[in-house]
Amino acid sequence: MNGLIHYRDEWFGNIRRDILAGMVGTFALIPEVIAFSFVAGVDPEVGLYASFVISVVIAFAGGRPGMISGAAGSVALVAAALVRGHGVQYLLAATLLAGLFQVIFGLLRLHVLMRYVSRPVRTGFVNALAILIFSAQLPHMMHVSWHTYAMIALGLAIIYGMPKFFTTIPSPLICIVILSAIAACFPMPLHTVADLGRLPDSLPHLVWPDIPFSGATLGIIAPYALAMATVGVLESMMTASVVDDITETHSNKRMECTGLGIANIAVGLFGGIAGCGMIGQTVGNLRYGGRGRLSTFVAGAFLLLLMVALRPWVARVPVAALVAIMIMVSASTFSWSSLRDLLHHPRLSSTVMVLTVAVVVTTHDLAAGVLAGVLLNGVFFAFQVSKMLDIRSTCDATQDIRTYVVTGQVFFASADSFTDAFDIRDNVRHVRIDLRQAHLWDMTAVGALENIVGKMRQNGMTVEVIGLNAASATLVNRHSSIEVTAQ
Repeated sequence: MNGLIHYRDEWFGNIRRDILAGMVGTFALIPEVIAFSFVAGVDPEVGLYASFVISVVIAFAGGRPGMISGAAGSVALVAAALVRGHGVQYLLAATLLAGLFQVIFGLLRLHVLMRYVSRPVRTGFVNALAILIFSAQLPHMMHVSWHTYAMIALGLAIIYGMPKFFTTIPSPLICIVILSAIAACFPMPLHTVADLGRLPDSLPHLVWPDIPFSGATLGIIAPYALAMATVGVLESMMTASVVDDITETHSNKRMECTGLGIANIAVGLFGGIAGCGMIGQTVGNLRYGGRGRLSTFVAGAFLLLLMVALRPWVARVPVAALVAIMIMVSASTFSWSSLRDLLHHPRLSSTVMVLTVAVVVTTHDLAAGVLAGVLLNGVFFAFQVSKMLDIRSTCDATQDIRTYVVTGQVFFASADSFTDAFDIRDNVRHVRIDLRQAHLWDMTAVGALENIVGKMRQNGMTVEVIGLNAASATLVNRHSSIEVTAQ
């Protein structure tokens, strides 16, 4: 019962602001989705239909209220090669398979892998996306007349100035209306939404991929589908984490993963391209009060209304108005405090953040940047932990025994230091290795201990290993010839 009440509140606990914020999210979706459609090599209507279907379905099935999902650039980059090589029909089949993979990811709880994404990587992800959003607007500001710059400036003035006097309606919506009215009343050389590409002129309908269903076809689409599914889940989980931080709430990431899969299966059946969470549009939605599932639903439903019922009017909206909105979204997305933190945070953390930004901006691939950040962060972590290993030795000449006291973590990154600390050609007759303050984590550590003990015994020394904790003792007994007992 409590679950139903909570679900109801997610839908109807913030109706007015959810509706208005969702409408802002729609206008933020249009230029990005059209641009990403071109990246994927498909008509804009394919991306727009996909964004409608994803938003509506995931509003019901997703695990993160207030998050906007649609046809995203990271997935489009993966899909582009498939479209170029085999055509749109293969893309639809890959979208269906990608959705199935994502449902399986959710059922297998693979979303827990997000725990390995550190805060510097998340900050780098957000900053890189802000930079990509802004850079995507640059083509709309090149080789244009001064009128475009004037309209963009006026749009930014409305977006940032209007909330000081009037907050009932989100200022980006007011920006759209005012700039469209000015363009209609005073004709000037401005690009409009109609110039971005062909807009839908009918409702989406069910389709089935027109391809041969065979093992060869599966061999073609499976690698792309797996890549699209992985990138989509990664970006959605990152976006959900950002929303968690902003709203100070928790999301059901397993449900979000499964819901994204269901949404992408629906997208494939309606002739769209796979999508995922869109952090720029999500931040815009949150900025204007969108917190519930209704805002996600409105972003998709209003998109269809604009594209079909109000298509002639939307076609006349100046691109300058959309550029102004996306510049605002970019500025809101960027973590400006991270620039100050570069001077105060540990150098390794700052390096991870900067590398994540650099890889994403260079490759235009959010997944590649996150992966690079996670790998570098793992290397730095292993390096830091390996330095915590301390080994001290004492010798009792009366009993002819040397004792090594090991403190710290022994694993692949510290195994060499562990090995180098022992003198396997010592002149003593007895050696005691005290591991009461140590822990052996992996096979590399076990192998190092086995190698040390074995060589010492070959050189005529008796070796006693003491103090192993239960987990380390089990690992050693199971995977080496040394027999030890837990402390």
